[in-house]
Amino acid sequence: MNSPTIDPDKGAEVSATDHAHVFHSWSAQGQISPIPVAGAEGSYFWDYSGKKYLDFSCQLVFTNIGHQHPKVIKAIQEQAAVLATIAPQHANVARNEAAKRIVEVAGPAFQKVFFTNAGADAVENAIRMARIHTHKHKILSTYRSYHGNTGSAINATGDPRRFPNEFAHGHVHFWGPYLYRSSFWATNEAEECQRALEHLEQTIIFEGPKTIAAVLLESVPGTAGVLVPPAGYLDGVRALCDKYEILWIADEVMAGFGRTGKWFAFQHSTATPDLITFAKGITSGYIPLGGVVIPEKIVKTFDERVFPGGLTYSGHPLACATAVATIDAMKDEKMNENATHIGEAILGPGLRELAKKHKVIGDVRGVGVFWGMDIVKNRKTREPMAPYGSSSPEMNELIAACRKNGLMPFPNFNRLHLTPPINISEADAKLGLELFDKSLAEIREHYSD
Repeated sequence: MNSPTIDPDKGAEVSATDHAHVFHSWSAQGQISPIPVAGAEGSYFWDYSGKKYLDFSCQLVFTNIGHQHPKVIKAIQEQAAVLATIAPQHANVARNEAAKRIVEVAGPAFQKVFFTNAGADAVENAIRMARIHTHKHKILSTYRSYHGNTGSAINATGDPRRFPNEFAHGHVHFWGPYLYRSSFWATNEAEECQRALEHLEQTIIFEGPKTIAAVLLESVPGTAGVLVPPAGYLDGVRALCDKYEILWIADEVMAGFGRTGKWFAFQHSTATPDLITFAKGITSGYIPLGGVVIPEKIVKTFDERVFPGGLTYSGHPLACATAVATIDAMKDEKMNENATHIGEAILGPGLRELAKKHKVIGDVRGVGVFWGMDIVKNRKTREPMAPYGSSSPEMNELIAACRKNGLMPFPNFNRLHLTPPINISEADAKLGLELFDKSLAEIREHYSD
């Protein structure tokens, strides 16, 4: 690994310039102090003081193959030397190869890929396709979800980021399964699954099946808490969509490309969606890329009808070459298998042991290298350590302890997510748990029996 750059003056300059000229997303600008990042490699990044962070956030859960993977960096350089950019109306080898590989890992039901710049516009265009294909307008999605920050995508979102952005029409929310905070008074996974599906069917009936174009679901809701669906839930959604002639859009933006140990998280079920949206891990975030994977029946809708959507950088050759190299590296280095092993052998057992030791952990759930925890003040009442839609001094203290100890988690409200690279080593996975254990010990005083 490269030695961290130590240059405090440069770090101060980077911070000052950032504060002066950069407008940050989802933030009150005067209340943030971003880390000035000097470099990164593998499962780590570091600042200009030389402090290293073990990246259990994968930034925004996108550096799936870690930082600076040499095969992918080389592919970007080689593509830049051949064809750095071209308008989307032209064919190019990089886009062809990326589309072929994505369709291959999605499964035989799929035929083509519409490329976007990121996840939000992937969702936006999947919704557009669904509405035109079905001649219906409503989109059903869960309250605990995030689908992006464009017009329809943010309205499909089920967390508070939607509230100031509600301008699109035709969006209806329902409760998805979440046994720890069940909306259905369920006592086990089977009950939660059955009752969540009954609730979804009632929502469909009372909204009117002939008005509903699609059910949009994160296959494993990510920012909402890594809410792994109970066995049979996605299969049940598929059955309901078939029964009422509704499309199922699987949002795989965060859960896809190895995060759960599969190419797509829906592949843990026996069901296949009608459309798949992807981004993030497809290029490990090295160059932005997203898209929609489309089956033949929807492709045919637009054989003679113009699809009313497009982006200047759709299928950008640099991004697509990055996707090809990323998929090839994942296959060659058996990264999906590694993610499964790390989850089953280290992270899952390790986090459950930490929950026995630290009572602030109310619930542990996850799969592969995709893990979430509810941090609580009291296990009996399940009172969250921070209110819904906000943070708290106690949660901020936990996050600060993690960072002080050299661990970068991915927090949201009262939840903490641990989402390391899919190719993380056993040693680094174990080290992450040790650093988390140390950090949890520093907030014990905030738990009350």
